[in-house]
Amino acid sequence: MLTTSTNKQMFSFLAVLTAASMAGLQGYTMLFNNFAVETVHLDGLHVGLTQSIREIPGFLALTAIYVMLVIREHRLASLSVILLGIGVALTGFFPSFSGVAMTTLLMSFGFHYYETVNQSLTLQYFSTHQSPLVMGKLRSLAAITSIISAAAIWGMGFVLDYRGMFLVVGSVVALAGLWAVFQDPSHADVPPQKLRMFLKRRYWLYYALTFMSGARRQIYMVFSMFLLVKVFHFSVQAITVLFIINNLINWIINPMIGRAINAFGERTLCTVEYLGVILVFLTYAYASSRWVVAGMYIIDYILFNFAVAIRTYFQKIADPADIAPTSAVGFTINHIAAVFLPALGGYLWMLDYRIPFIMGAVLGLVSLILAQFIRLPSHAAPVGQTAH
Repeated sequence: MLTTSTNKQMFSFLAVLTAASMAGLQGYTMLFNNFAVETVHLDGLHVGLTQSIREIPGFLALTAIYVMLVIREHRLASLSVILLGIGVALTGFFPSFSGVAMTTLLMSFGFHYYETVNQSLTLQYFSTHQSPLVMGKLRSLAAITSIISAAAIWGMGFVLDYRGMFLVVGSVVALAGLWAVFQDPSHADVPPQKLRMFLKRRYWLYYALTFMSGARRQIYMVFSMFLLVKVFHFSVQAITVLFIINNLINWIINPMIGRAINAFGERTLCTVEYLGVILVFLTYAYASSRWVVAGMYIIDYILFNFAVAIRTYFQKIADPADIAPTSAVGFTINHIAAVFLPALGGYLWMLDYRIPFIMGAVLGLVSLILAQFIRLPSHAAPVGQTAH
């Protein structure tokens, strides 16, 4: 799969930073809801506001284009992971709404800048056939990292308070980013990128699918786990066990998703994803069994991994020099809804917790309709996906 030494160097570089980034994100996510409920005593509205704050850096991801004018792309990836680690490490030291908002903003800038650069580097350094496989392997690695993180948090939960657990997780992440600062996996064969912001009409469907994916992701990220904790009373240990099961499954299936994109095409994968999303969110809204809801959470996470099909679709229709700037713009589009949807969902949750999940099902339906417009160039299209 990785046919050259330079590709292997970039893969190794991204593998370490992806594992670190996922350890930070998952550690934060596993601890946040219980920390928010048990220590900070936040209600649904404050949780929604905090998550909206967390997505502001995603909305500002396009500014990464201008940062790249003074910092090389792979160097920005390293520094972003360091920032992520610092934000996570500090979270437990500020047990108030304003404190949580501040540390969330800090760690989120690190995470979203890294994700922007990670996507850009993957699409630049690997071919259209390789990139789904690389993304699958990186997501599989992220799942293994999540399992290790969950097991570590499970153990730390018996001997450390929330402050100690956030500090340990964040410090490990920051050290991985520091290692990467001294690496240089880049090479000169990659086409120069246009380091400016622009929109192209030919990418309209990528923009639309990216926007809808971001909106749907907010319902999943903010309210599905909050549902488990607030309504069905899952403990931090139970959430940790669920994370382990979840990521063990995803460790196995993520490489299969990459192969499925090459075999069946992006339109088929997106169709399966959005049909599943509709079913999952309606079940969230109306299920009364904590085990049914937990099962839907696992399925939801599996479907979330299908979103790589949007990225590989873009790679197949894009000009090579557009990848870095359009990846950054895409992350901003992905987070437009993220700035207001969690806060809106938090308000609607206070009226009836089912409403945000019904919204999620509607988003899935719109995405399903949009996915039917996917068409690939003839040289890149699997059977059944014709050219424009």
